[in-house]
Amino acid sequence: MPWPTPYLGRLRERAGESLLYRVAGPEAHQKRARIHGTPGPRWFAPDRPVRLVHADASMYIGGLAALLLQSLHPTAMAAVAAHSGFQGDPWGRLQRTSTFLAVTTFGTSADAERAVVRVREVHGRIQGRTDAGTPYSASDPHLLAWVHVAETECFLRAYQRYGRQPLDPSGEDGYVADMARVARSLGAEHPPETRAELTARLAEYRPELRATRESRDAARYLLSHPPLPALARLPYGFLAAAAVDLLPTWAEDWLDPPPATRVMLPLARPGGRAITTTVRWAMSSVPPVQAGLRKDPA
Repeated sequence: MPWPTPYLGRLRERAGESLLYRVAGPEAHQKRARIHGTPGPRWFAPDRPVRLVHADASMYIGGLAALLLQSLHPTAMAAVAAHSGFQGDPWGRLQRTSTFLAVTTFGTSADAERAVVRVREVHGRIQGRTDAGTPYSASDPHLLAWVHVAETECFLRAYQRYGRQPLDPSGEDGYVADMARVARSLGAEHPPETRAELTARLAEYRPELRATRESRDAARYLLSHPPLPALARLPYGFLAAAAVDLLPTWAEDWLDPPPATRVMLPLARPGGRAITTTVRWAMSSVPPVQAGLRKDPA
């Protein structure tokens, strides 16, 4: 027997609001109004690939995969573990990251530039040493480039596998070039401009990467112990499996996912499609924000 339409409508609204709150925080609607509704020039025109990718539900899978891949650089992971509130404030970290992506992708140029200045100021204060005594700084152009490469690779992989309208080769190059615009503003060294350059750059970092206690702890936390209510654990399990399945084989092997995630890997792709479809369904209940103002020229 089908569920009554009003009940489904209320369920969709509650799910949409819950997702929005988790990703953007308690001021989600105010943030959306400012980002999308403020008139003025943008860094990216409405038809740019970065807008298509970052507005898609596949970002949930790509974002988790990016965190897992980034953790395999020991120096970068040491900085994250010591300074980012990775486990102490996971939702706050997610909300800050998602807001930065939204502002730089969809917001006005002035707001994007202010967001970059704030991040660079935070990075300038983060310094220390790894357990092995290696010094690190969050403003190191080489480490910034690694974070950027891992993020771009995973966002693009997720969109090409689960996105609503996968990009053609020129669109993939365009996405990488769009992301390079943001990376340069943050101080990353020589960010790749094409899909081929992104693949080559990821390979260049391979000798620096390895599994560490911190990276495996991060993987166990992200995959098995997220701070979620019991009802959300099964859907999250499918999302986690889809994120692991998205990684290069060598990265998956190094991270050694927990048994519960390994059991679900055969269902990772249908599960990932189900998750992205459900997210789109839920988010379709969120009212649009003065969409006409999004057409300001870049």
